[in-house]
Amino acid sequence: MTIYMILCMIDHMRIPKTLSVEESLLAAVERTKGTRSLSERVNELLRRALAEEQRAQLEQEAALFYAAANQHDRQEERAFQKATRRALARD
Repeated sequence: MTIYMILCMIDHMRIPKTLSVEESLLAAVERTKGTRSLSERVNELLRRALAEEQRAQLEQEAALFYAAANQHDRQEERAFQKATRRALARD
């Protein structure tokens, strides 16, 4: 199940939950909620945080994938260069 699907489900299913929140965070949310309810603002911030976390995880996975791919490409490039030098030396 993807984060998107979870967020869609959460958006449609409001489940009352009791959480402990630091007073400074609660005050900041209160100041920035505008005309929305406190719950709507908290949900918006949680969605953003989860999306940001997912992006960071995907970036990390991509970096690991391309680092491994680049290493393999370099080995092939070196082998090709050696073969080219040998071929040119024969001529």
